[in-house]
Parts: sequence; C-alpha cells; structure tokens
Amino acid sequence: MTDGKRRKGLAAASALLGGVLVLSACSSGDAGTSGGDGNTSQADVDEAAAKKTSEAQLKITPKGGSDNASINNSAGVTVSKGTLTEVKMTASDGTEVDGEISADKTSWKPSGQLERATKYQISATAKDSDGRAAHENSSFTTVSPENSFIGNFTPDEGKTVGVGMPVSINFDKEITDKAAVQKGITVNTSSGQEVACHWFSTQRMDCRPENYWQENSTVTLKLALDGVEGADGVYGVQQKTVTFKIGRNQVSYVDAKTKQMKVTQDGKTVKTIPISAGSPDNKTYEGQMVISEKYKETRMDGSTVGFTDDDGKGEYDIKDVPHAMRLSTSGTFIHGNYWGKGIFGQANTSHGCVGLEDAKGAGDPNTPGAWFYDNSIVGDVVVVQNTGDKTVAPDNGLNGWNMDWAQWKAGSAV
Repeated sequence: MTDGKRRKGLAAASALLGGVLVLSACSSGDAGTSGGDGNTSQADVDEAAAKKTSEAQLKITPKGGSDNASINNSAGVTVSKGTLTEVKMTASDGTEVDGEISADKTSWKPSGQLERATKYQISATAKDSDGRAAHENSSFTTVSPENSFIGNFTPDEGKTVGVGMPVSINFDKEITDKAAVQKGITVNTSSGQEVACHWFSTQRMDCRPENYWQENSTVTLKLALDGVEGADGVYGVQQKTVTFKIGRNQVSYVDAKTKQMKVTQDGKTVKTIPISAGSPDNKTYEGQMVISEKYKETRMDGSTVGFTDDDGKGEYDIKDVPHAMRLSTSGTFIHGNYWGKGIFGQANTSHGCVGLEDAKGAGDPNTPGAWFYDNSIVGDVVVVQNTGDKTVAPDNGLNGWNMDWAQWKAGSAV
C-alpha cells in the first residue's frame, strides 16, 4: 500500500470510528463517556433538565379525541402536586366557555351546560410549589342530537296545578331500554303518596299516584338521564330537578243528561252551571279528563278534527271562541259559547265539546264561561258522565285516571 492510499484508509477508519462514538454517546448515556467539555456526561445533562420540569400533574377530561361526550359532566380539569393558574375552554367557532377554578385551585369546571354536537378545546396551565409551569391541551366533541335523547316534560318548574295533573314525559327518540330510562327518573311527593309510572308508547311515560294528588302538596321530578343509553347508541343528556305545587282540590262533574255541571272543591259543591254537551250524533267522551291548556280566546276549525262538509271545508270555523280549556288531544274542550241561544241546561248541541254560556270577546267577567275559566287551573279534573259515548282513552290528553291502578302499574318497566 502506498503512503497516499494508507493515509486515505486511516482517515476513513477514523471517520467511521468517530461516528460509532457519537452514536454510543447519544444512545447509552454511559457516565464514562465524556461530553463536549470532557467533564459533563449526557446523563448529567438529562438529570439537570428533569430537575427544571414542573411537578404539577394536569388531567383534562374527557379523554382527548373523545366523541359523544356528555354535555353536563364530562368537561373538567384537575391538578395534583400543584395549583391551577389558567384554564381556557373554547368551542370550535371560537366562543369561550365560562368556568371557574375551585377555591383550592385544584380543579375547574364549566359554569353551564355545553352544546350538543360541538367540538371543544381546553388549554390548562398549573404551577408547582417552586413556581414551575406545566401545560396541557386537549379537545373532544359532545354527543350529537342523532345520538342523544331528551324528555319534554310537563308541568314546568314552579307551577301550581290541579290535583289531576300527571307528570307526563315525551321523548324525542324511541326508547327501547325503557327500564334503564325509567330508573333514571324519580317522582316523589311531600304527601307520601306512592307514585307509579306507565309507558303509553316507546316515546311517552306518565307518572301519577293511585288517587288524585293531595291538595297543597309538593311534587318533585328528578331526571338523572345523563349518559343513560335509551336505545342502541342513543344516550340521555338531561340532569335536572323540577318541583311543582298542587293547588286546591277542584273536580267538576258534567252530567249530559241533566245538562248541568257541578263544580266541587274539597268534595263540596261551590257552583252549579248549565251546560250544553255533544249532540246525539256527536257525543262527548265520558270519563275523567284533565285540563291541559287554557286560552282566553282561540279559533276552532272543524276541519282540524275531522268535521268537514262535502267540499272538504270545516262544518264550523269560529275564530274567537272564548274561555277555552283543552280536555283531550283529539279536540275535546270545555269552553264559552256566545252563539248558542237558549240551549244551556236545555239541549246538547255541540260537536263533542262542553259549552258554557259566554259573551263574544271574552270581556264579560260575569258569564258562566268566564267564571269557570277564572276559577280553573291546568290540572283540574272535569268528569263527564251520561253522554252515551265511550270513555276517553287514557293517552288522549292527560287522562290516565281512566285506567285502574293495577293496569297502570302493569305499564311500568321496572
């Protein structure tokens, strides 16, 4: 080998060995391998860097990348070995979500309910006892309307209602696991009455005691449905407590045979009012009916409930019916009547409603129609008798009282 070739070979070998040495220094962290100054090892460098890292341990929920997250309880930040200094939560459109750090500065929660089908990002900062900062970021998406259900309930929070008012819940999705959903719903009353729930369909459940609610009692409805799987892949989102009051005990008895209505309070008759019920061709349903809506004036169009002439027009269309109160979903009302003359207490002439003498415009407070309207509340019971028609279906309005207690309880899923 010539000197030139020998020098080139040594140079190549030296370069190769140098590469091996560099790789060894990066991978092994051997304390015996010197760093650039010949005194500090890579292990020493790593240890020094670790000592500068905050001990604060941040945790953000839900897990990053989650979808179908709860809109109530999922979002939050906690820290151990440190305290929170800043948390920022924003929706995908940039809207900032209000929240509050706890008094001990170890947790954070949003102040209100989140929106469904929305992506959120959380950025959190904490510091340890030495003031060293730790940072954490995460994002998740809340449950979509397609993958969640809600129950629309009546009565509303704080209302005062009559003794016949059931708790009625209508779900916006079909419920296939009724037991799971029913277990997430409780109804209690201060009177101590047993309350049972009955499923009329996959989307409606009503709850009531065996007999009318005790007057002047308080009823509490609790919905603990957040995360409850009501159907395959469909989860509840509600977490809510509602209370309402039961007023005085008013039950009115309509007798189509005598054409009189007796209004009772606590079992005593306080007023008798002449009425006109359904005609022989259009009898009024019999049974216990609950007032579900009140309108000082409303329109009644026969075509909306199947009463049409040969041209398809409604057999009647009255745009200003006074003092109307709904008794069934199918269109039975008890209402004022200003167009019928000499019929009250004398003849049954309606298309199925119960009429009371009244004035056009609903402005005369001295008419029987006005008196009954002013002295009635949603949830009061109107019992219709002696019409010759069938009993109103329990699910036609809020009329589950027409089902005996054994049948009612048999419709429970738990």
